Amino acid sequence: MDYEKLLKNTYKNMPTSVLERERFEIPPVKGHIQGNRTIISNFVQIADKIRRDPEHLLKFILKELATPGVIRRSELILGTKVSASKINDKIKRYVIDFVICNECGKPDSKLVKEGQFLCLHCQACGSKKIVKSKI
Repeated sequence: MDYEKLLKNTYKNMPTSVLERERFEIPPVKGHIQGNRTIISNFVQIADKIRRDPEHLLKFILKELATPGVIRRSELILGTKVSASKINDKIKRYVIDFVICNECGKPDSKLVKEGQFLCLHCQACGSKKIVKSKI
């Protein structure tokens, strides 16, 4: 077989998610400040969009913001006043650390616990890396 045939055969056998060129977007937080608390109304939807457990994302954000908080229904309630831009920045940091593959740059990954380590497995390219344990 020549190179062109091998290349075409490889493209046929690749998952469709690898060939897609759609842009991955994180929804911006929607919420308000109520007294001394910040309420994010679309927190669970954001976690669903980035395909991560809301509790894992919550732990990361609470540690990064050094504030108490809890998920009630689909809302995140933080114990202090926090700007939406600061929360958006923390969610972007989470996506870089725990969602986007370092090898191919795709968001098609899963977090898997292997022994004591938390690993990021990319479904698109097959790479695997141990993620830093910030949580």
